[in-house]
Amino acid sequence: MPQPLASPSPIHVVQLTDAHLFADPAGTLLGLNTRDSLTHVIGQVRREQSRIDLLLCTGDLSQDASSASYEAFRDLTAVLGAPSRWLPGNHDEALAMNQVAPELVQAVTDIGAWRVVMLDSAVVGATFGWLADEQLAALDQALATADGRHCLLCCHHQPVDIGCAWMAPIGLRNADALLARVGTYPQVKAVLWGHVHQPWDQLRQGVRYLATPSTCIQFTPGSEDFKVSEEQPGYRWLRLHEDGQIETGVERARDFVVTLDFDSPGY
Repeated sequence: MPQPLASPSPIHVVQLTDAHLFADPAGTLLGLNTRDSLTHVIGQVRREQSRIDLLLCTGDLSQDASSASYEAFRDLTAVLGAPSRWLPGNHDEALAMNQVAPELVQAVTDIGAWRVVMLDSAVVGATFGWLADEQLAALDQALATADGRHCLLCCHHQPVDIGCAWMAPIGLRNADALLARVGTYPQVKAVLWGHVHQPWDQLRQGVRYLATPSTCIQFTPGSEDFKVSEEQPGYRWLRLHEDGQIETGVERARDFVVTLDFDSPGY
């Protein structure tokens, strides 16, 4: 079982997602330097979050799956001084992540009155997500042994329709298996993910479903086809209360100027 992290209530959580870093510090997506944008988001976090009890990094930390990119992500986020947990996205290489930061790739974290479960929904060579049988078994075990703790489930791929038609085929394809467990275990209070590069906040049958902007390029909400916006990169903060209530919001790196080059290599 995981060694619990001590924390007063409420628990202060920050989520960073979809940094898409390269081994090359000059690496860009649509002309946007992803290390630069991540650095600005981290700066915004430092100005706004006086305390962070847990940092959740929900996939696509790298664009090229290089060890150097994971080292950069680890080093850049270290300034936040918070315990971190990583999970892989469709652009990541789980083996490289584990080699660079094995202590950060932990599936279950107990902190205060909460249990945080990190689920690996990445499929090798695919953009869509799938929770393999061993992931579902581990989830069952984590929920069954939560010992009265409220549960926050995290994955990379979206398990619900977010209103972007082009993203539907690249979401979590066996979302029903996840949602069935959410419905079975009342201790699940929220499901949190990345991948969609835009905010989402929906309450369904008492459970909060949350997605978060990327720390680099943003996708346009409600778009039928692939479309990016010039909104600023951002992060999500959460306050996990002892009674199971959640406060949360999204903040943007207001000092970062987004200038996209649609003639450069894209997402």
